Amino acid sequence: MLKHALPAGAMLCALLGTPAAFAQNSGSQNASGNAAAGSSAPQKSASSEAAAGPDSVPTSDMSAPASNVARETLDNGLQVIVVPDHLAPVATTMLTYHVGSREVPQGFPGMAHAQEHMMFRGTKNLSAAQIAAIGAAMGGDVNAFTTNDSTSYFFTMPSQFTDVALRLHAERMKNVLDSKKDWQQERGAIEQEVSQDMSSPIQVAIKRMRAQLYAGTPYSHDALGTRDSFDKTTAKMLKRFHDAWYAPNNATLVVTGDVDPDKILAEAKQLFARIPSKKLPERPAIKPEKLDAKTIRMPTDSGYGFAILGFRAPGTRDVAASATSQVLASVLNNPRGPLYTQMVASGKSLAAQFGTLPAAEASLGVSYVVFPKGADADALVKQMRSILGDIADKGITADQVAAAKRSLITQDVAQRDSIHGLAMRWSTAVAVNGLDSPGEMLDAIKNVKPADVNRMLASVIQPDQSVLAVLTPEGSGAPQSGGGYGGSESFAPKNVDNVKLPEWAAKPLAEISTPTQSISPVETTLDNGLRLITVPSDSVHAVHVYGHIRNAPDLEQPQGQTGVDDVLAQMLDYGTKKHDRKAYQAALDAIGANASAGTDFSLTVLPDHLGRGLSLLAENELSPALPKPVFKALQQRSAATQAGVIASPDFKSDLALQTGLLPKDDPSLRYATPDSISGLTHDDVTRYYDKVFRPDLATIVVVGNVDPAQVKKDIEASFGDWKAKGDAPDVDLPPVPANGPSNHHVPDDAQSQDTVHLAETLGLTTTDSDYRALKLANQVLTGSMFASRLYRELRVERGLVYYVTSGFNTSRTRTQLIFRYGSDPDKVDEANQLIRKALVKMAKVPVSDAELHRAKAGLIRQVPLGEASASAIGYGLLSRVELGQPLDEPYRAAKAYQAIGADEIQSVFKKWIRPDDLVRVVQGPKPE
Repeated sequence: MLKHALPAGAMLCALLGTPAAFAQNSGSQNASGNAAAGSSAPQKSASSEAAAGPDSVPTSDMSAPASNVARETLDNGLQVIVVPDHLAPVATTMLTYHVGSREVPQGFPGMAHAQEHMMFRGTKNLSAAQIAAIGAAMGGDVNAFTTNDSTSYFFTMPSQFTDVALRLHAERMKNVLDSKKDWQQERGAIEQEVSQDMSSPIQVAIKRMRAQLYAGTPYSHDALGTRDSFDKTTAKMLKRFHDAWYAPNNATLVVTGDVDPDKILAEAKQLFARIPSKKLPERPAIKPEKLDAKTIRMPTDSGYGFAILGFRAPGTRDVAASATSQVLASVLNNPRGPLYTQMVASGKSLAAQFGTLPAAEASLGVSYVVFPKGADADALVKQMRSILGDIADKGITADQVAAAKRSLITQDVAQRDSIHGLAMRWSTAVAVNGLDSPGEMLDAIKNVKPADVNRMLASVIQPDQSVLAVLTPEGSGAPQSGGGYGGSESFAPKNVDNVKLPEWAAKPLAEISTPTQSISPVETTLDNGLRLITVPSDSVHAVHVYGHIRNAPDLEQPQGQTGVDDVLAQMLDYGTKKHDRKAYQAALDAIGANASAGTDFSLTVLPDHLGRGLSLLAENELSPALPKPVFKALQQRSAATQAGVIASPDFKSDLALQTGLLPKDDPSLRYATPDSISGLTHDDVTRYYDKVFRPDLATIVVVGNVDPAQVKKDIEASFGDWKAKGDAPDVDLPPVPANGPSNHHVPDDAQSQDTVHLAETLGLTTTDSDYRALKLANQVLTGSMFASRLYRELRVERGLVYYVTSGFNTSRTRTQLIFRYGSDPDKVDEANQLIRKALVKMAKVPVSDAELHRAKAGLIRQVPLGEASASAIGYGLLSRVELGQPLDEPYRAAKAYQAIGADEIQSVFKKWIRPDDLVRVVQGPKPE
C-alpha cells in the first residue's frame, strides 16, 4: 500500500539527516525526546507508578571508561583510545581530525568537506583504486563525514582486518596526494552532493536560519559547501589545508570492538609515531553578532508543513550547559507535557519538538511543529511560543527533571550496545567535546538542577532571540508517463581494474573464510502461538526488545477503508484500558524505559526493570484504550495530512514506480485518500485492531545480558493471555508477472537535482536457489562502493552522480530489483544508459576473477556486522522471520557464496534480469 514513508515524529530529523542528538520523536517517544539507541521505531518512555528520583536507576557509571579501556597519547600528540567490546568479531576504527568547516578559508565553506572526499582519491603509495579495493574486500562499512568542528574517517569490518584499516588511516594522514586530476574528477561528484542536499527545502531553510543566527562567524555556514566555491577551489588549496590541519597532534584515534587493547596500542605506535606533529594555525573565534532576525518563508515538496523556531544554544564543549540543554529537551518533549499534549495529542499538529543541532562552541537550537496541509502555521507558532512561555512562567519541577534524567541514563547505557556506535560515542566525547570520556557528560546530566533548566528555558524562548522558518506544503505537477526508453546496446563499461594490493593488505585479504555465528538465539513458542527468540549476551548493557506482527494492510484493510491502519497507529499513543495517556507515560517515566506499540513494537529498558517494562509494553500492545473521544480529531488530522501526502512529489514518484511494475488491480496500488479516511468509524478501527493484532502472527526478540528461562517467564506473564480472534488472515501478497518498460517524470520544483529510480519485477524469491547468485551480481554492480562497476563508471570516472545504489525489495512472494541515483538533469540520460549497458554486459561476459573475489569477500565479510549491535541482531532476526528464512540464513548464504562461480552468475543474470523492461521514474526537473 502506498502511503507516507515516515512516522510524523521522525519527519524533520530524517529530512535533515541530523545527528542523534537532534533525532527526537513525537507521539510514541521517550521522555527525553531523543531516539533510543539501536531503535529505528518511534519510541515512548516507560516507568512504574511509584515515585522515583534520578537514583532509582543503577547509579554505577555504566558509561564511564571501563577498566579494560586502554588509552595513550603518543609523543607526536595523537590520542589513541581502545574500547574492547566482544559483542561480535567486529571492530570500528575511527580517526577524527579536529578540523571542520569552522577552520576553512573565508569564501570556501566546503573545503574541509572537499578534503574529506580527496582522502579517498589516493596517496603517494596507494592509488584510489587500491583504497577502494581494500575497503571493498574488508567487507564492512567504509565512510567519512564532516561537521563544523571535525572530520571523521571510519572503517567497521571484521576485527581480523583492524591492522589493515589502521595502515590506511596512517597512510592518508601523511601521504595524501590532492592531485589536480583527481580534484577535477571529484569536483563533479561533490557538486552532485550539493545539488542533492540543496534539493531539500528543509536543508535550505536550516542553512538560511544558521546564516542569520551566526552571521559573522564560521558557524554561519555548514560543512556542505557550494558549487561556486568548489569551482574556485584548486587542488593546491586542498593540499595546503591538509598539510596545515591533518596532523597527529590534531587527531583522535578510537578503536572499538573485538580487539586486544595492548596489541592495538602497539600497532598505533608503530604506524603513527613517526608522523611528525605540526604547529597548528589559530582557530577562528565564535562571537555572534547582534541578531537581526528575518522570517523565512518557502514552499516544501513534502506532504507536510514545518514551522521551525531557531535560536542560539550552548556548544557541546560547555559540558554543564550542554547537559542542561539535554535535560530541558527531555522535559519539554515528554508526552505528558503541555507541548505534546496541546499541539499533538489534541490533533492540531503531527509533531512538536524541542532539540539542538550540536556544535562544539555554539549549537543551533530548534523548536518546531509539523502540520498537515491547510493548517494555519502562524497560529501554531503562536501557540507553541505561548506554551513555552507558560512553562517558563510556571517553572519546571524537580519531578520532571528526575524523570528526564532517568530516561537519559537509560539511553546512555543503551547507546553502548553497538560497536560502531561506541566508536561514535567516544569520538564525539573526546575529539569534539573535549571530554575525558563519555561518562563526563552523564555525570553532568546527573548534576543538573531544576533551577539550571528553568534559567536556560527563559533565555532561549525570547522572541527577539529566534529566527522563524515556515515551510508550506505544495504539490507537484502531474506526472508524465510514456513507454520504454533507449534500447539495448552492445557497449559496456570497463571492468573494475585488476588492482594489485600492497603485501600488508593482499595477504590478510586473500583468503575468504566462512564466518561462524557469534550469537546463540534461544527459540520457543508460547501456547498462544507467539514466537519468542532470546539472544543472551554479556556484552549488551541494556535490554532491547523488538516485536513484529506479520500483517498486510494491502490485503487486510476492507474495501473503502484504506487509511484505517494509520489511524489505528496514531490511536495507540492514547493510553491503555488500565492507564490513560498521561498515566501510562508516567508509568513509563518512572523506570526510564523507552517503548512503542504497533505492528512493530519495541522496548529499551535497564535490566533491573525488564519485568515491569514488558508488563507495560504488553498493556499497550494487548489492551490499548483506543479512546472514542480522540477518534474524530485524529481522523480529521489524518485526512488533512493524506491530502498533502498524495499531492507530494515523493508520493507521486512512488505511485508511478509501482504502477509501472504491478498489474492494474494489484492490492499494493491501494492507498488512502481524504475521503476513505473521512469515511471511517471508530468501530472500523477497533475491528481492524482485532483482526491484525494476534499472537499467532507475532514474534518477539529479546537481546541483552539475560537468562532465557527468566525471559520466557516474563514474556508468558505479560503476553501469555493474548488470544487470537478468528482465523489467521492471509498476509502474503500474490506473485506478480514480469512488468514491461515504461518511463515517468514527476515534476518537483523544490529539486535542482533529479532523483532517478530504475526497477523491474523478478520472478523469484529469496528462497529460490538463484537468488544468492543475483546477490553476488548486485555486489559487483554497486555493493563494493568505489570498487564496484557502476560507482566507478558513474561517479569516480565521470562525476555524473553523487551516489548510485541498487538492491532487492523482497517479500515471501515478490522481488523487485531497484536502482537509484541522483544526478543533474543534463546527466540523467547518460547515467541511465551506462546502467543499462552494465546490465547487458553482466549477461554476456562473466565477471572477472578479481571482481568475483571482491564480491564474495564483501558479502561474506559483511555477515558478522549483522551481530555488531543489539538493533542489528533484533531487526535482523525479525527480518528473517518475516521472509520465512532460517534464523542463521546469513551464515548459510555465506557458505553458499563460496561455491558460486562466474559462469553461474552470468547464467542466472541472463535468466532473470531484463534490461529492456526497466521502469524509469525521474523526480525533479525534466531531464535534458
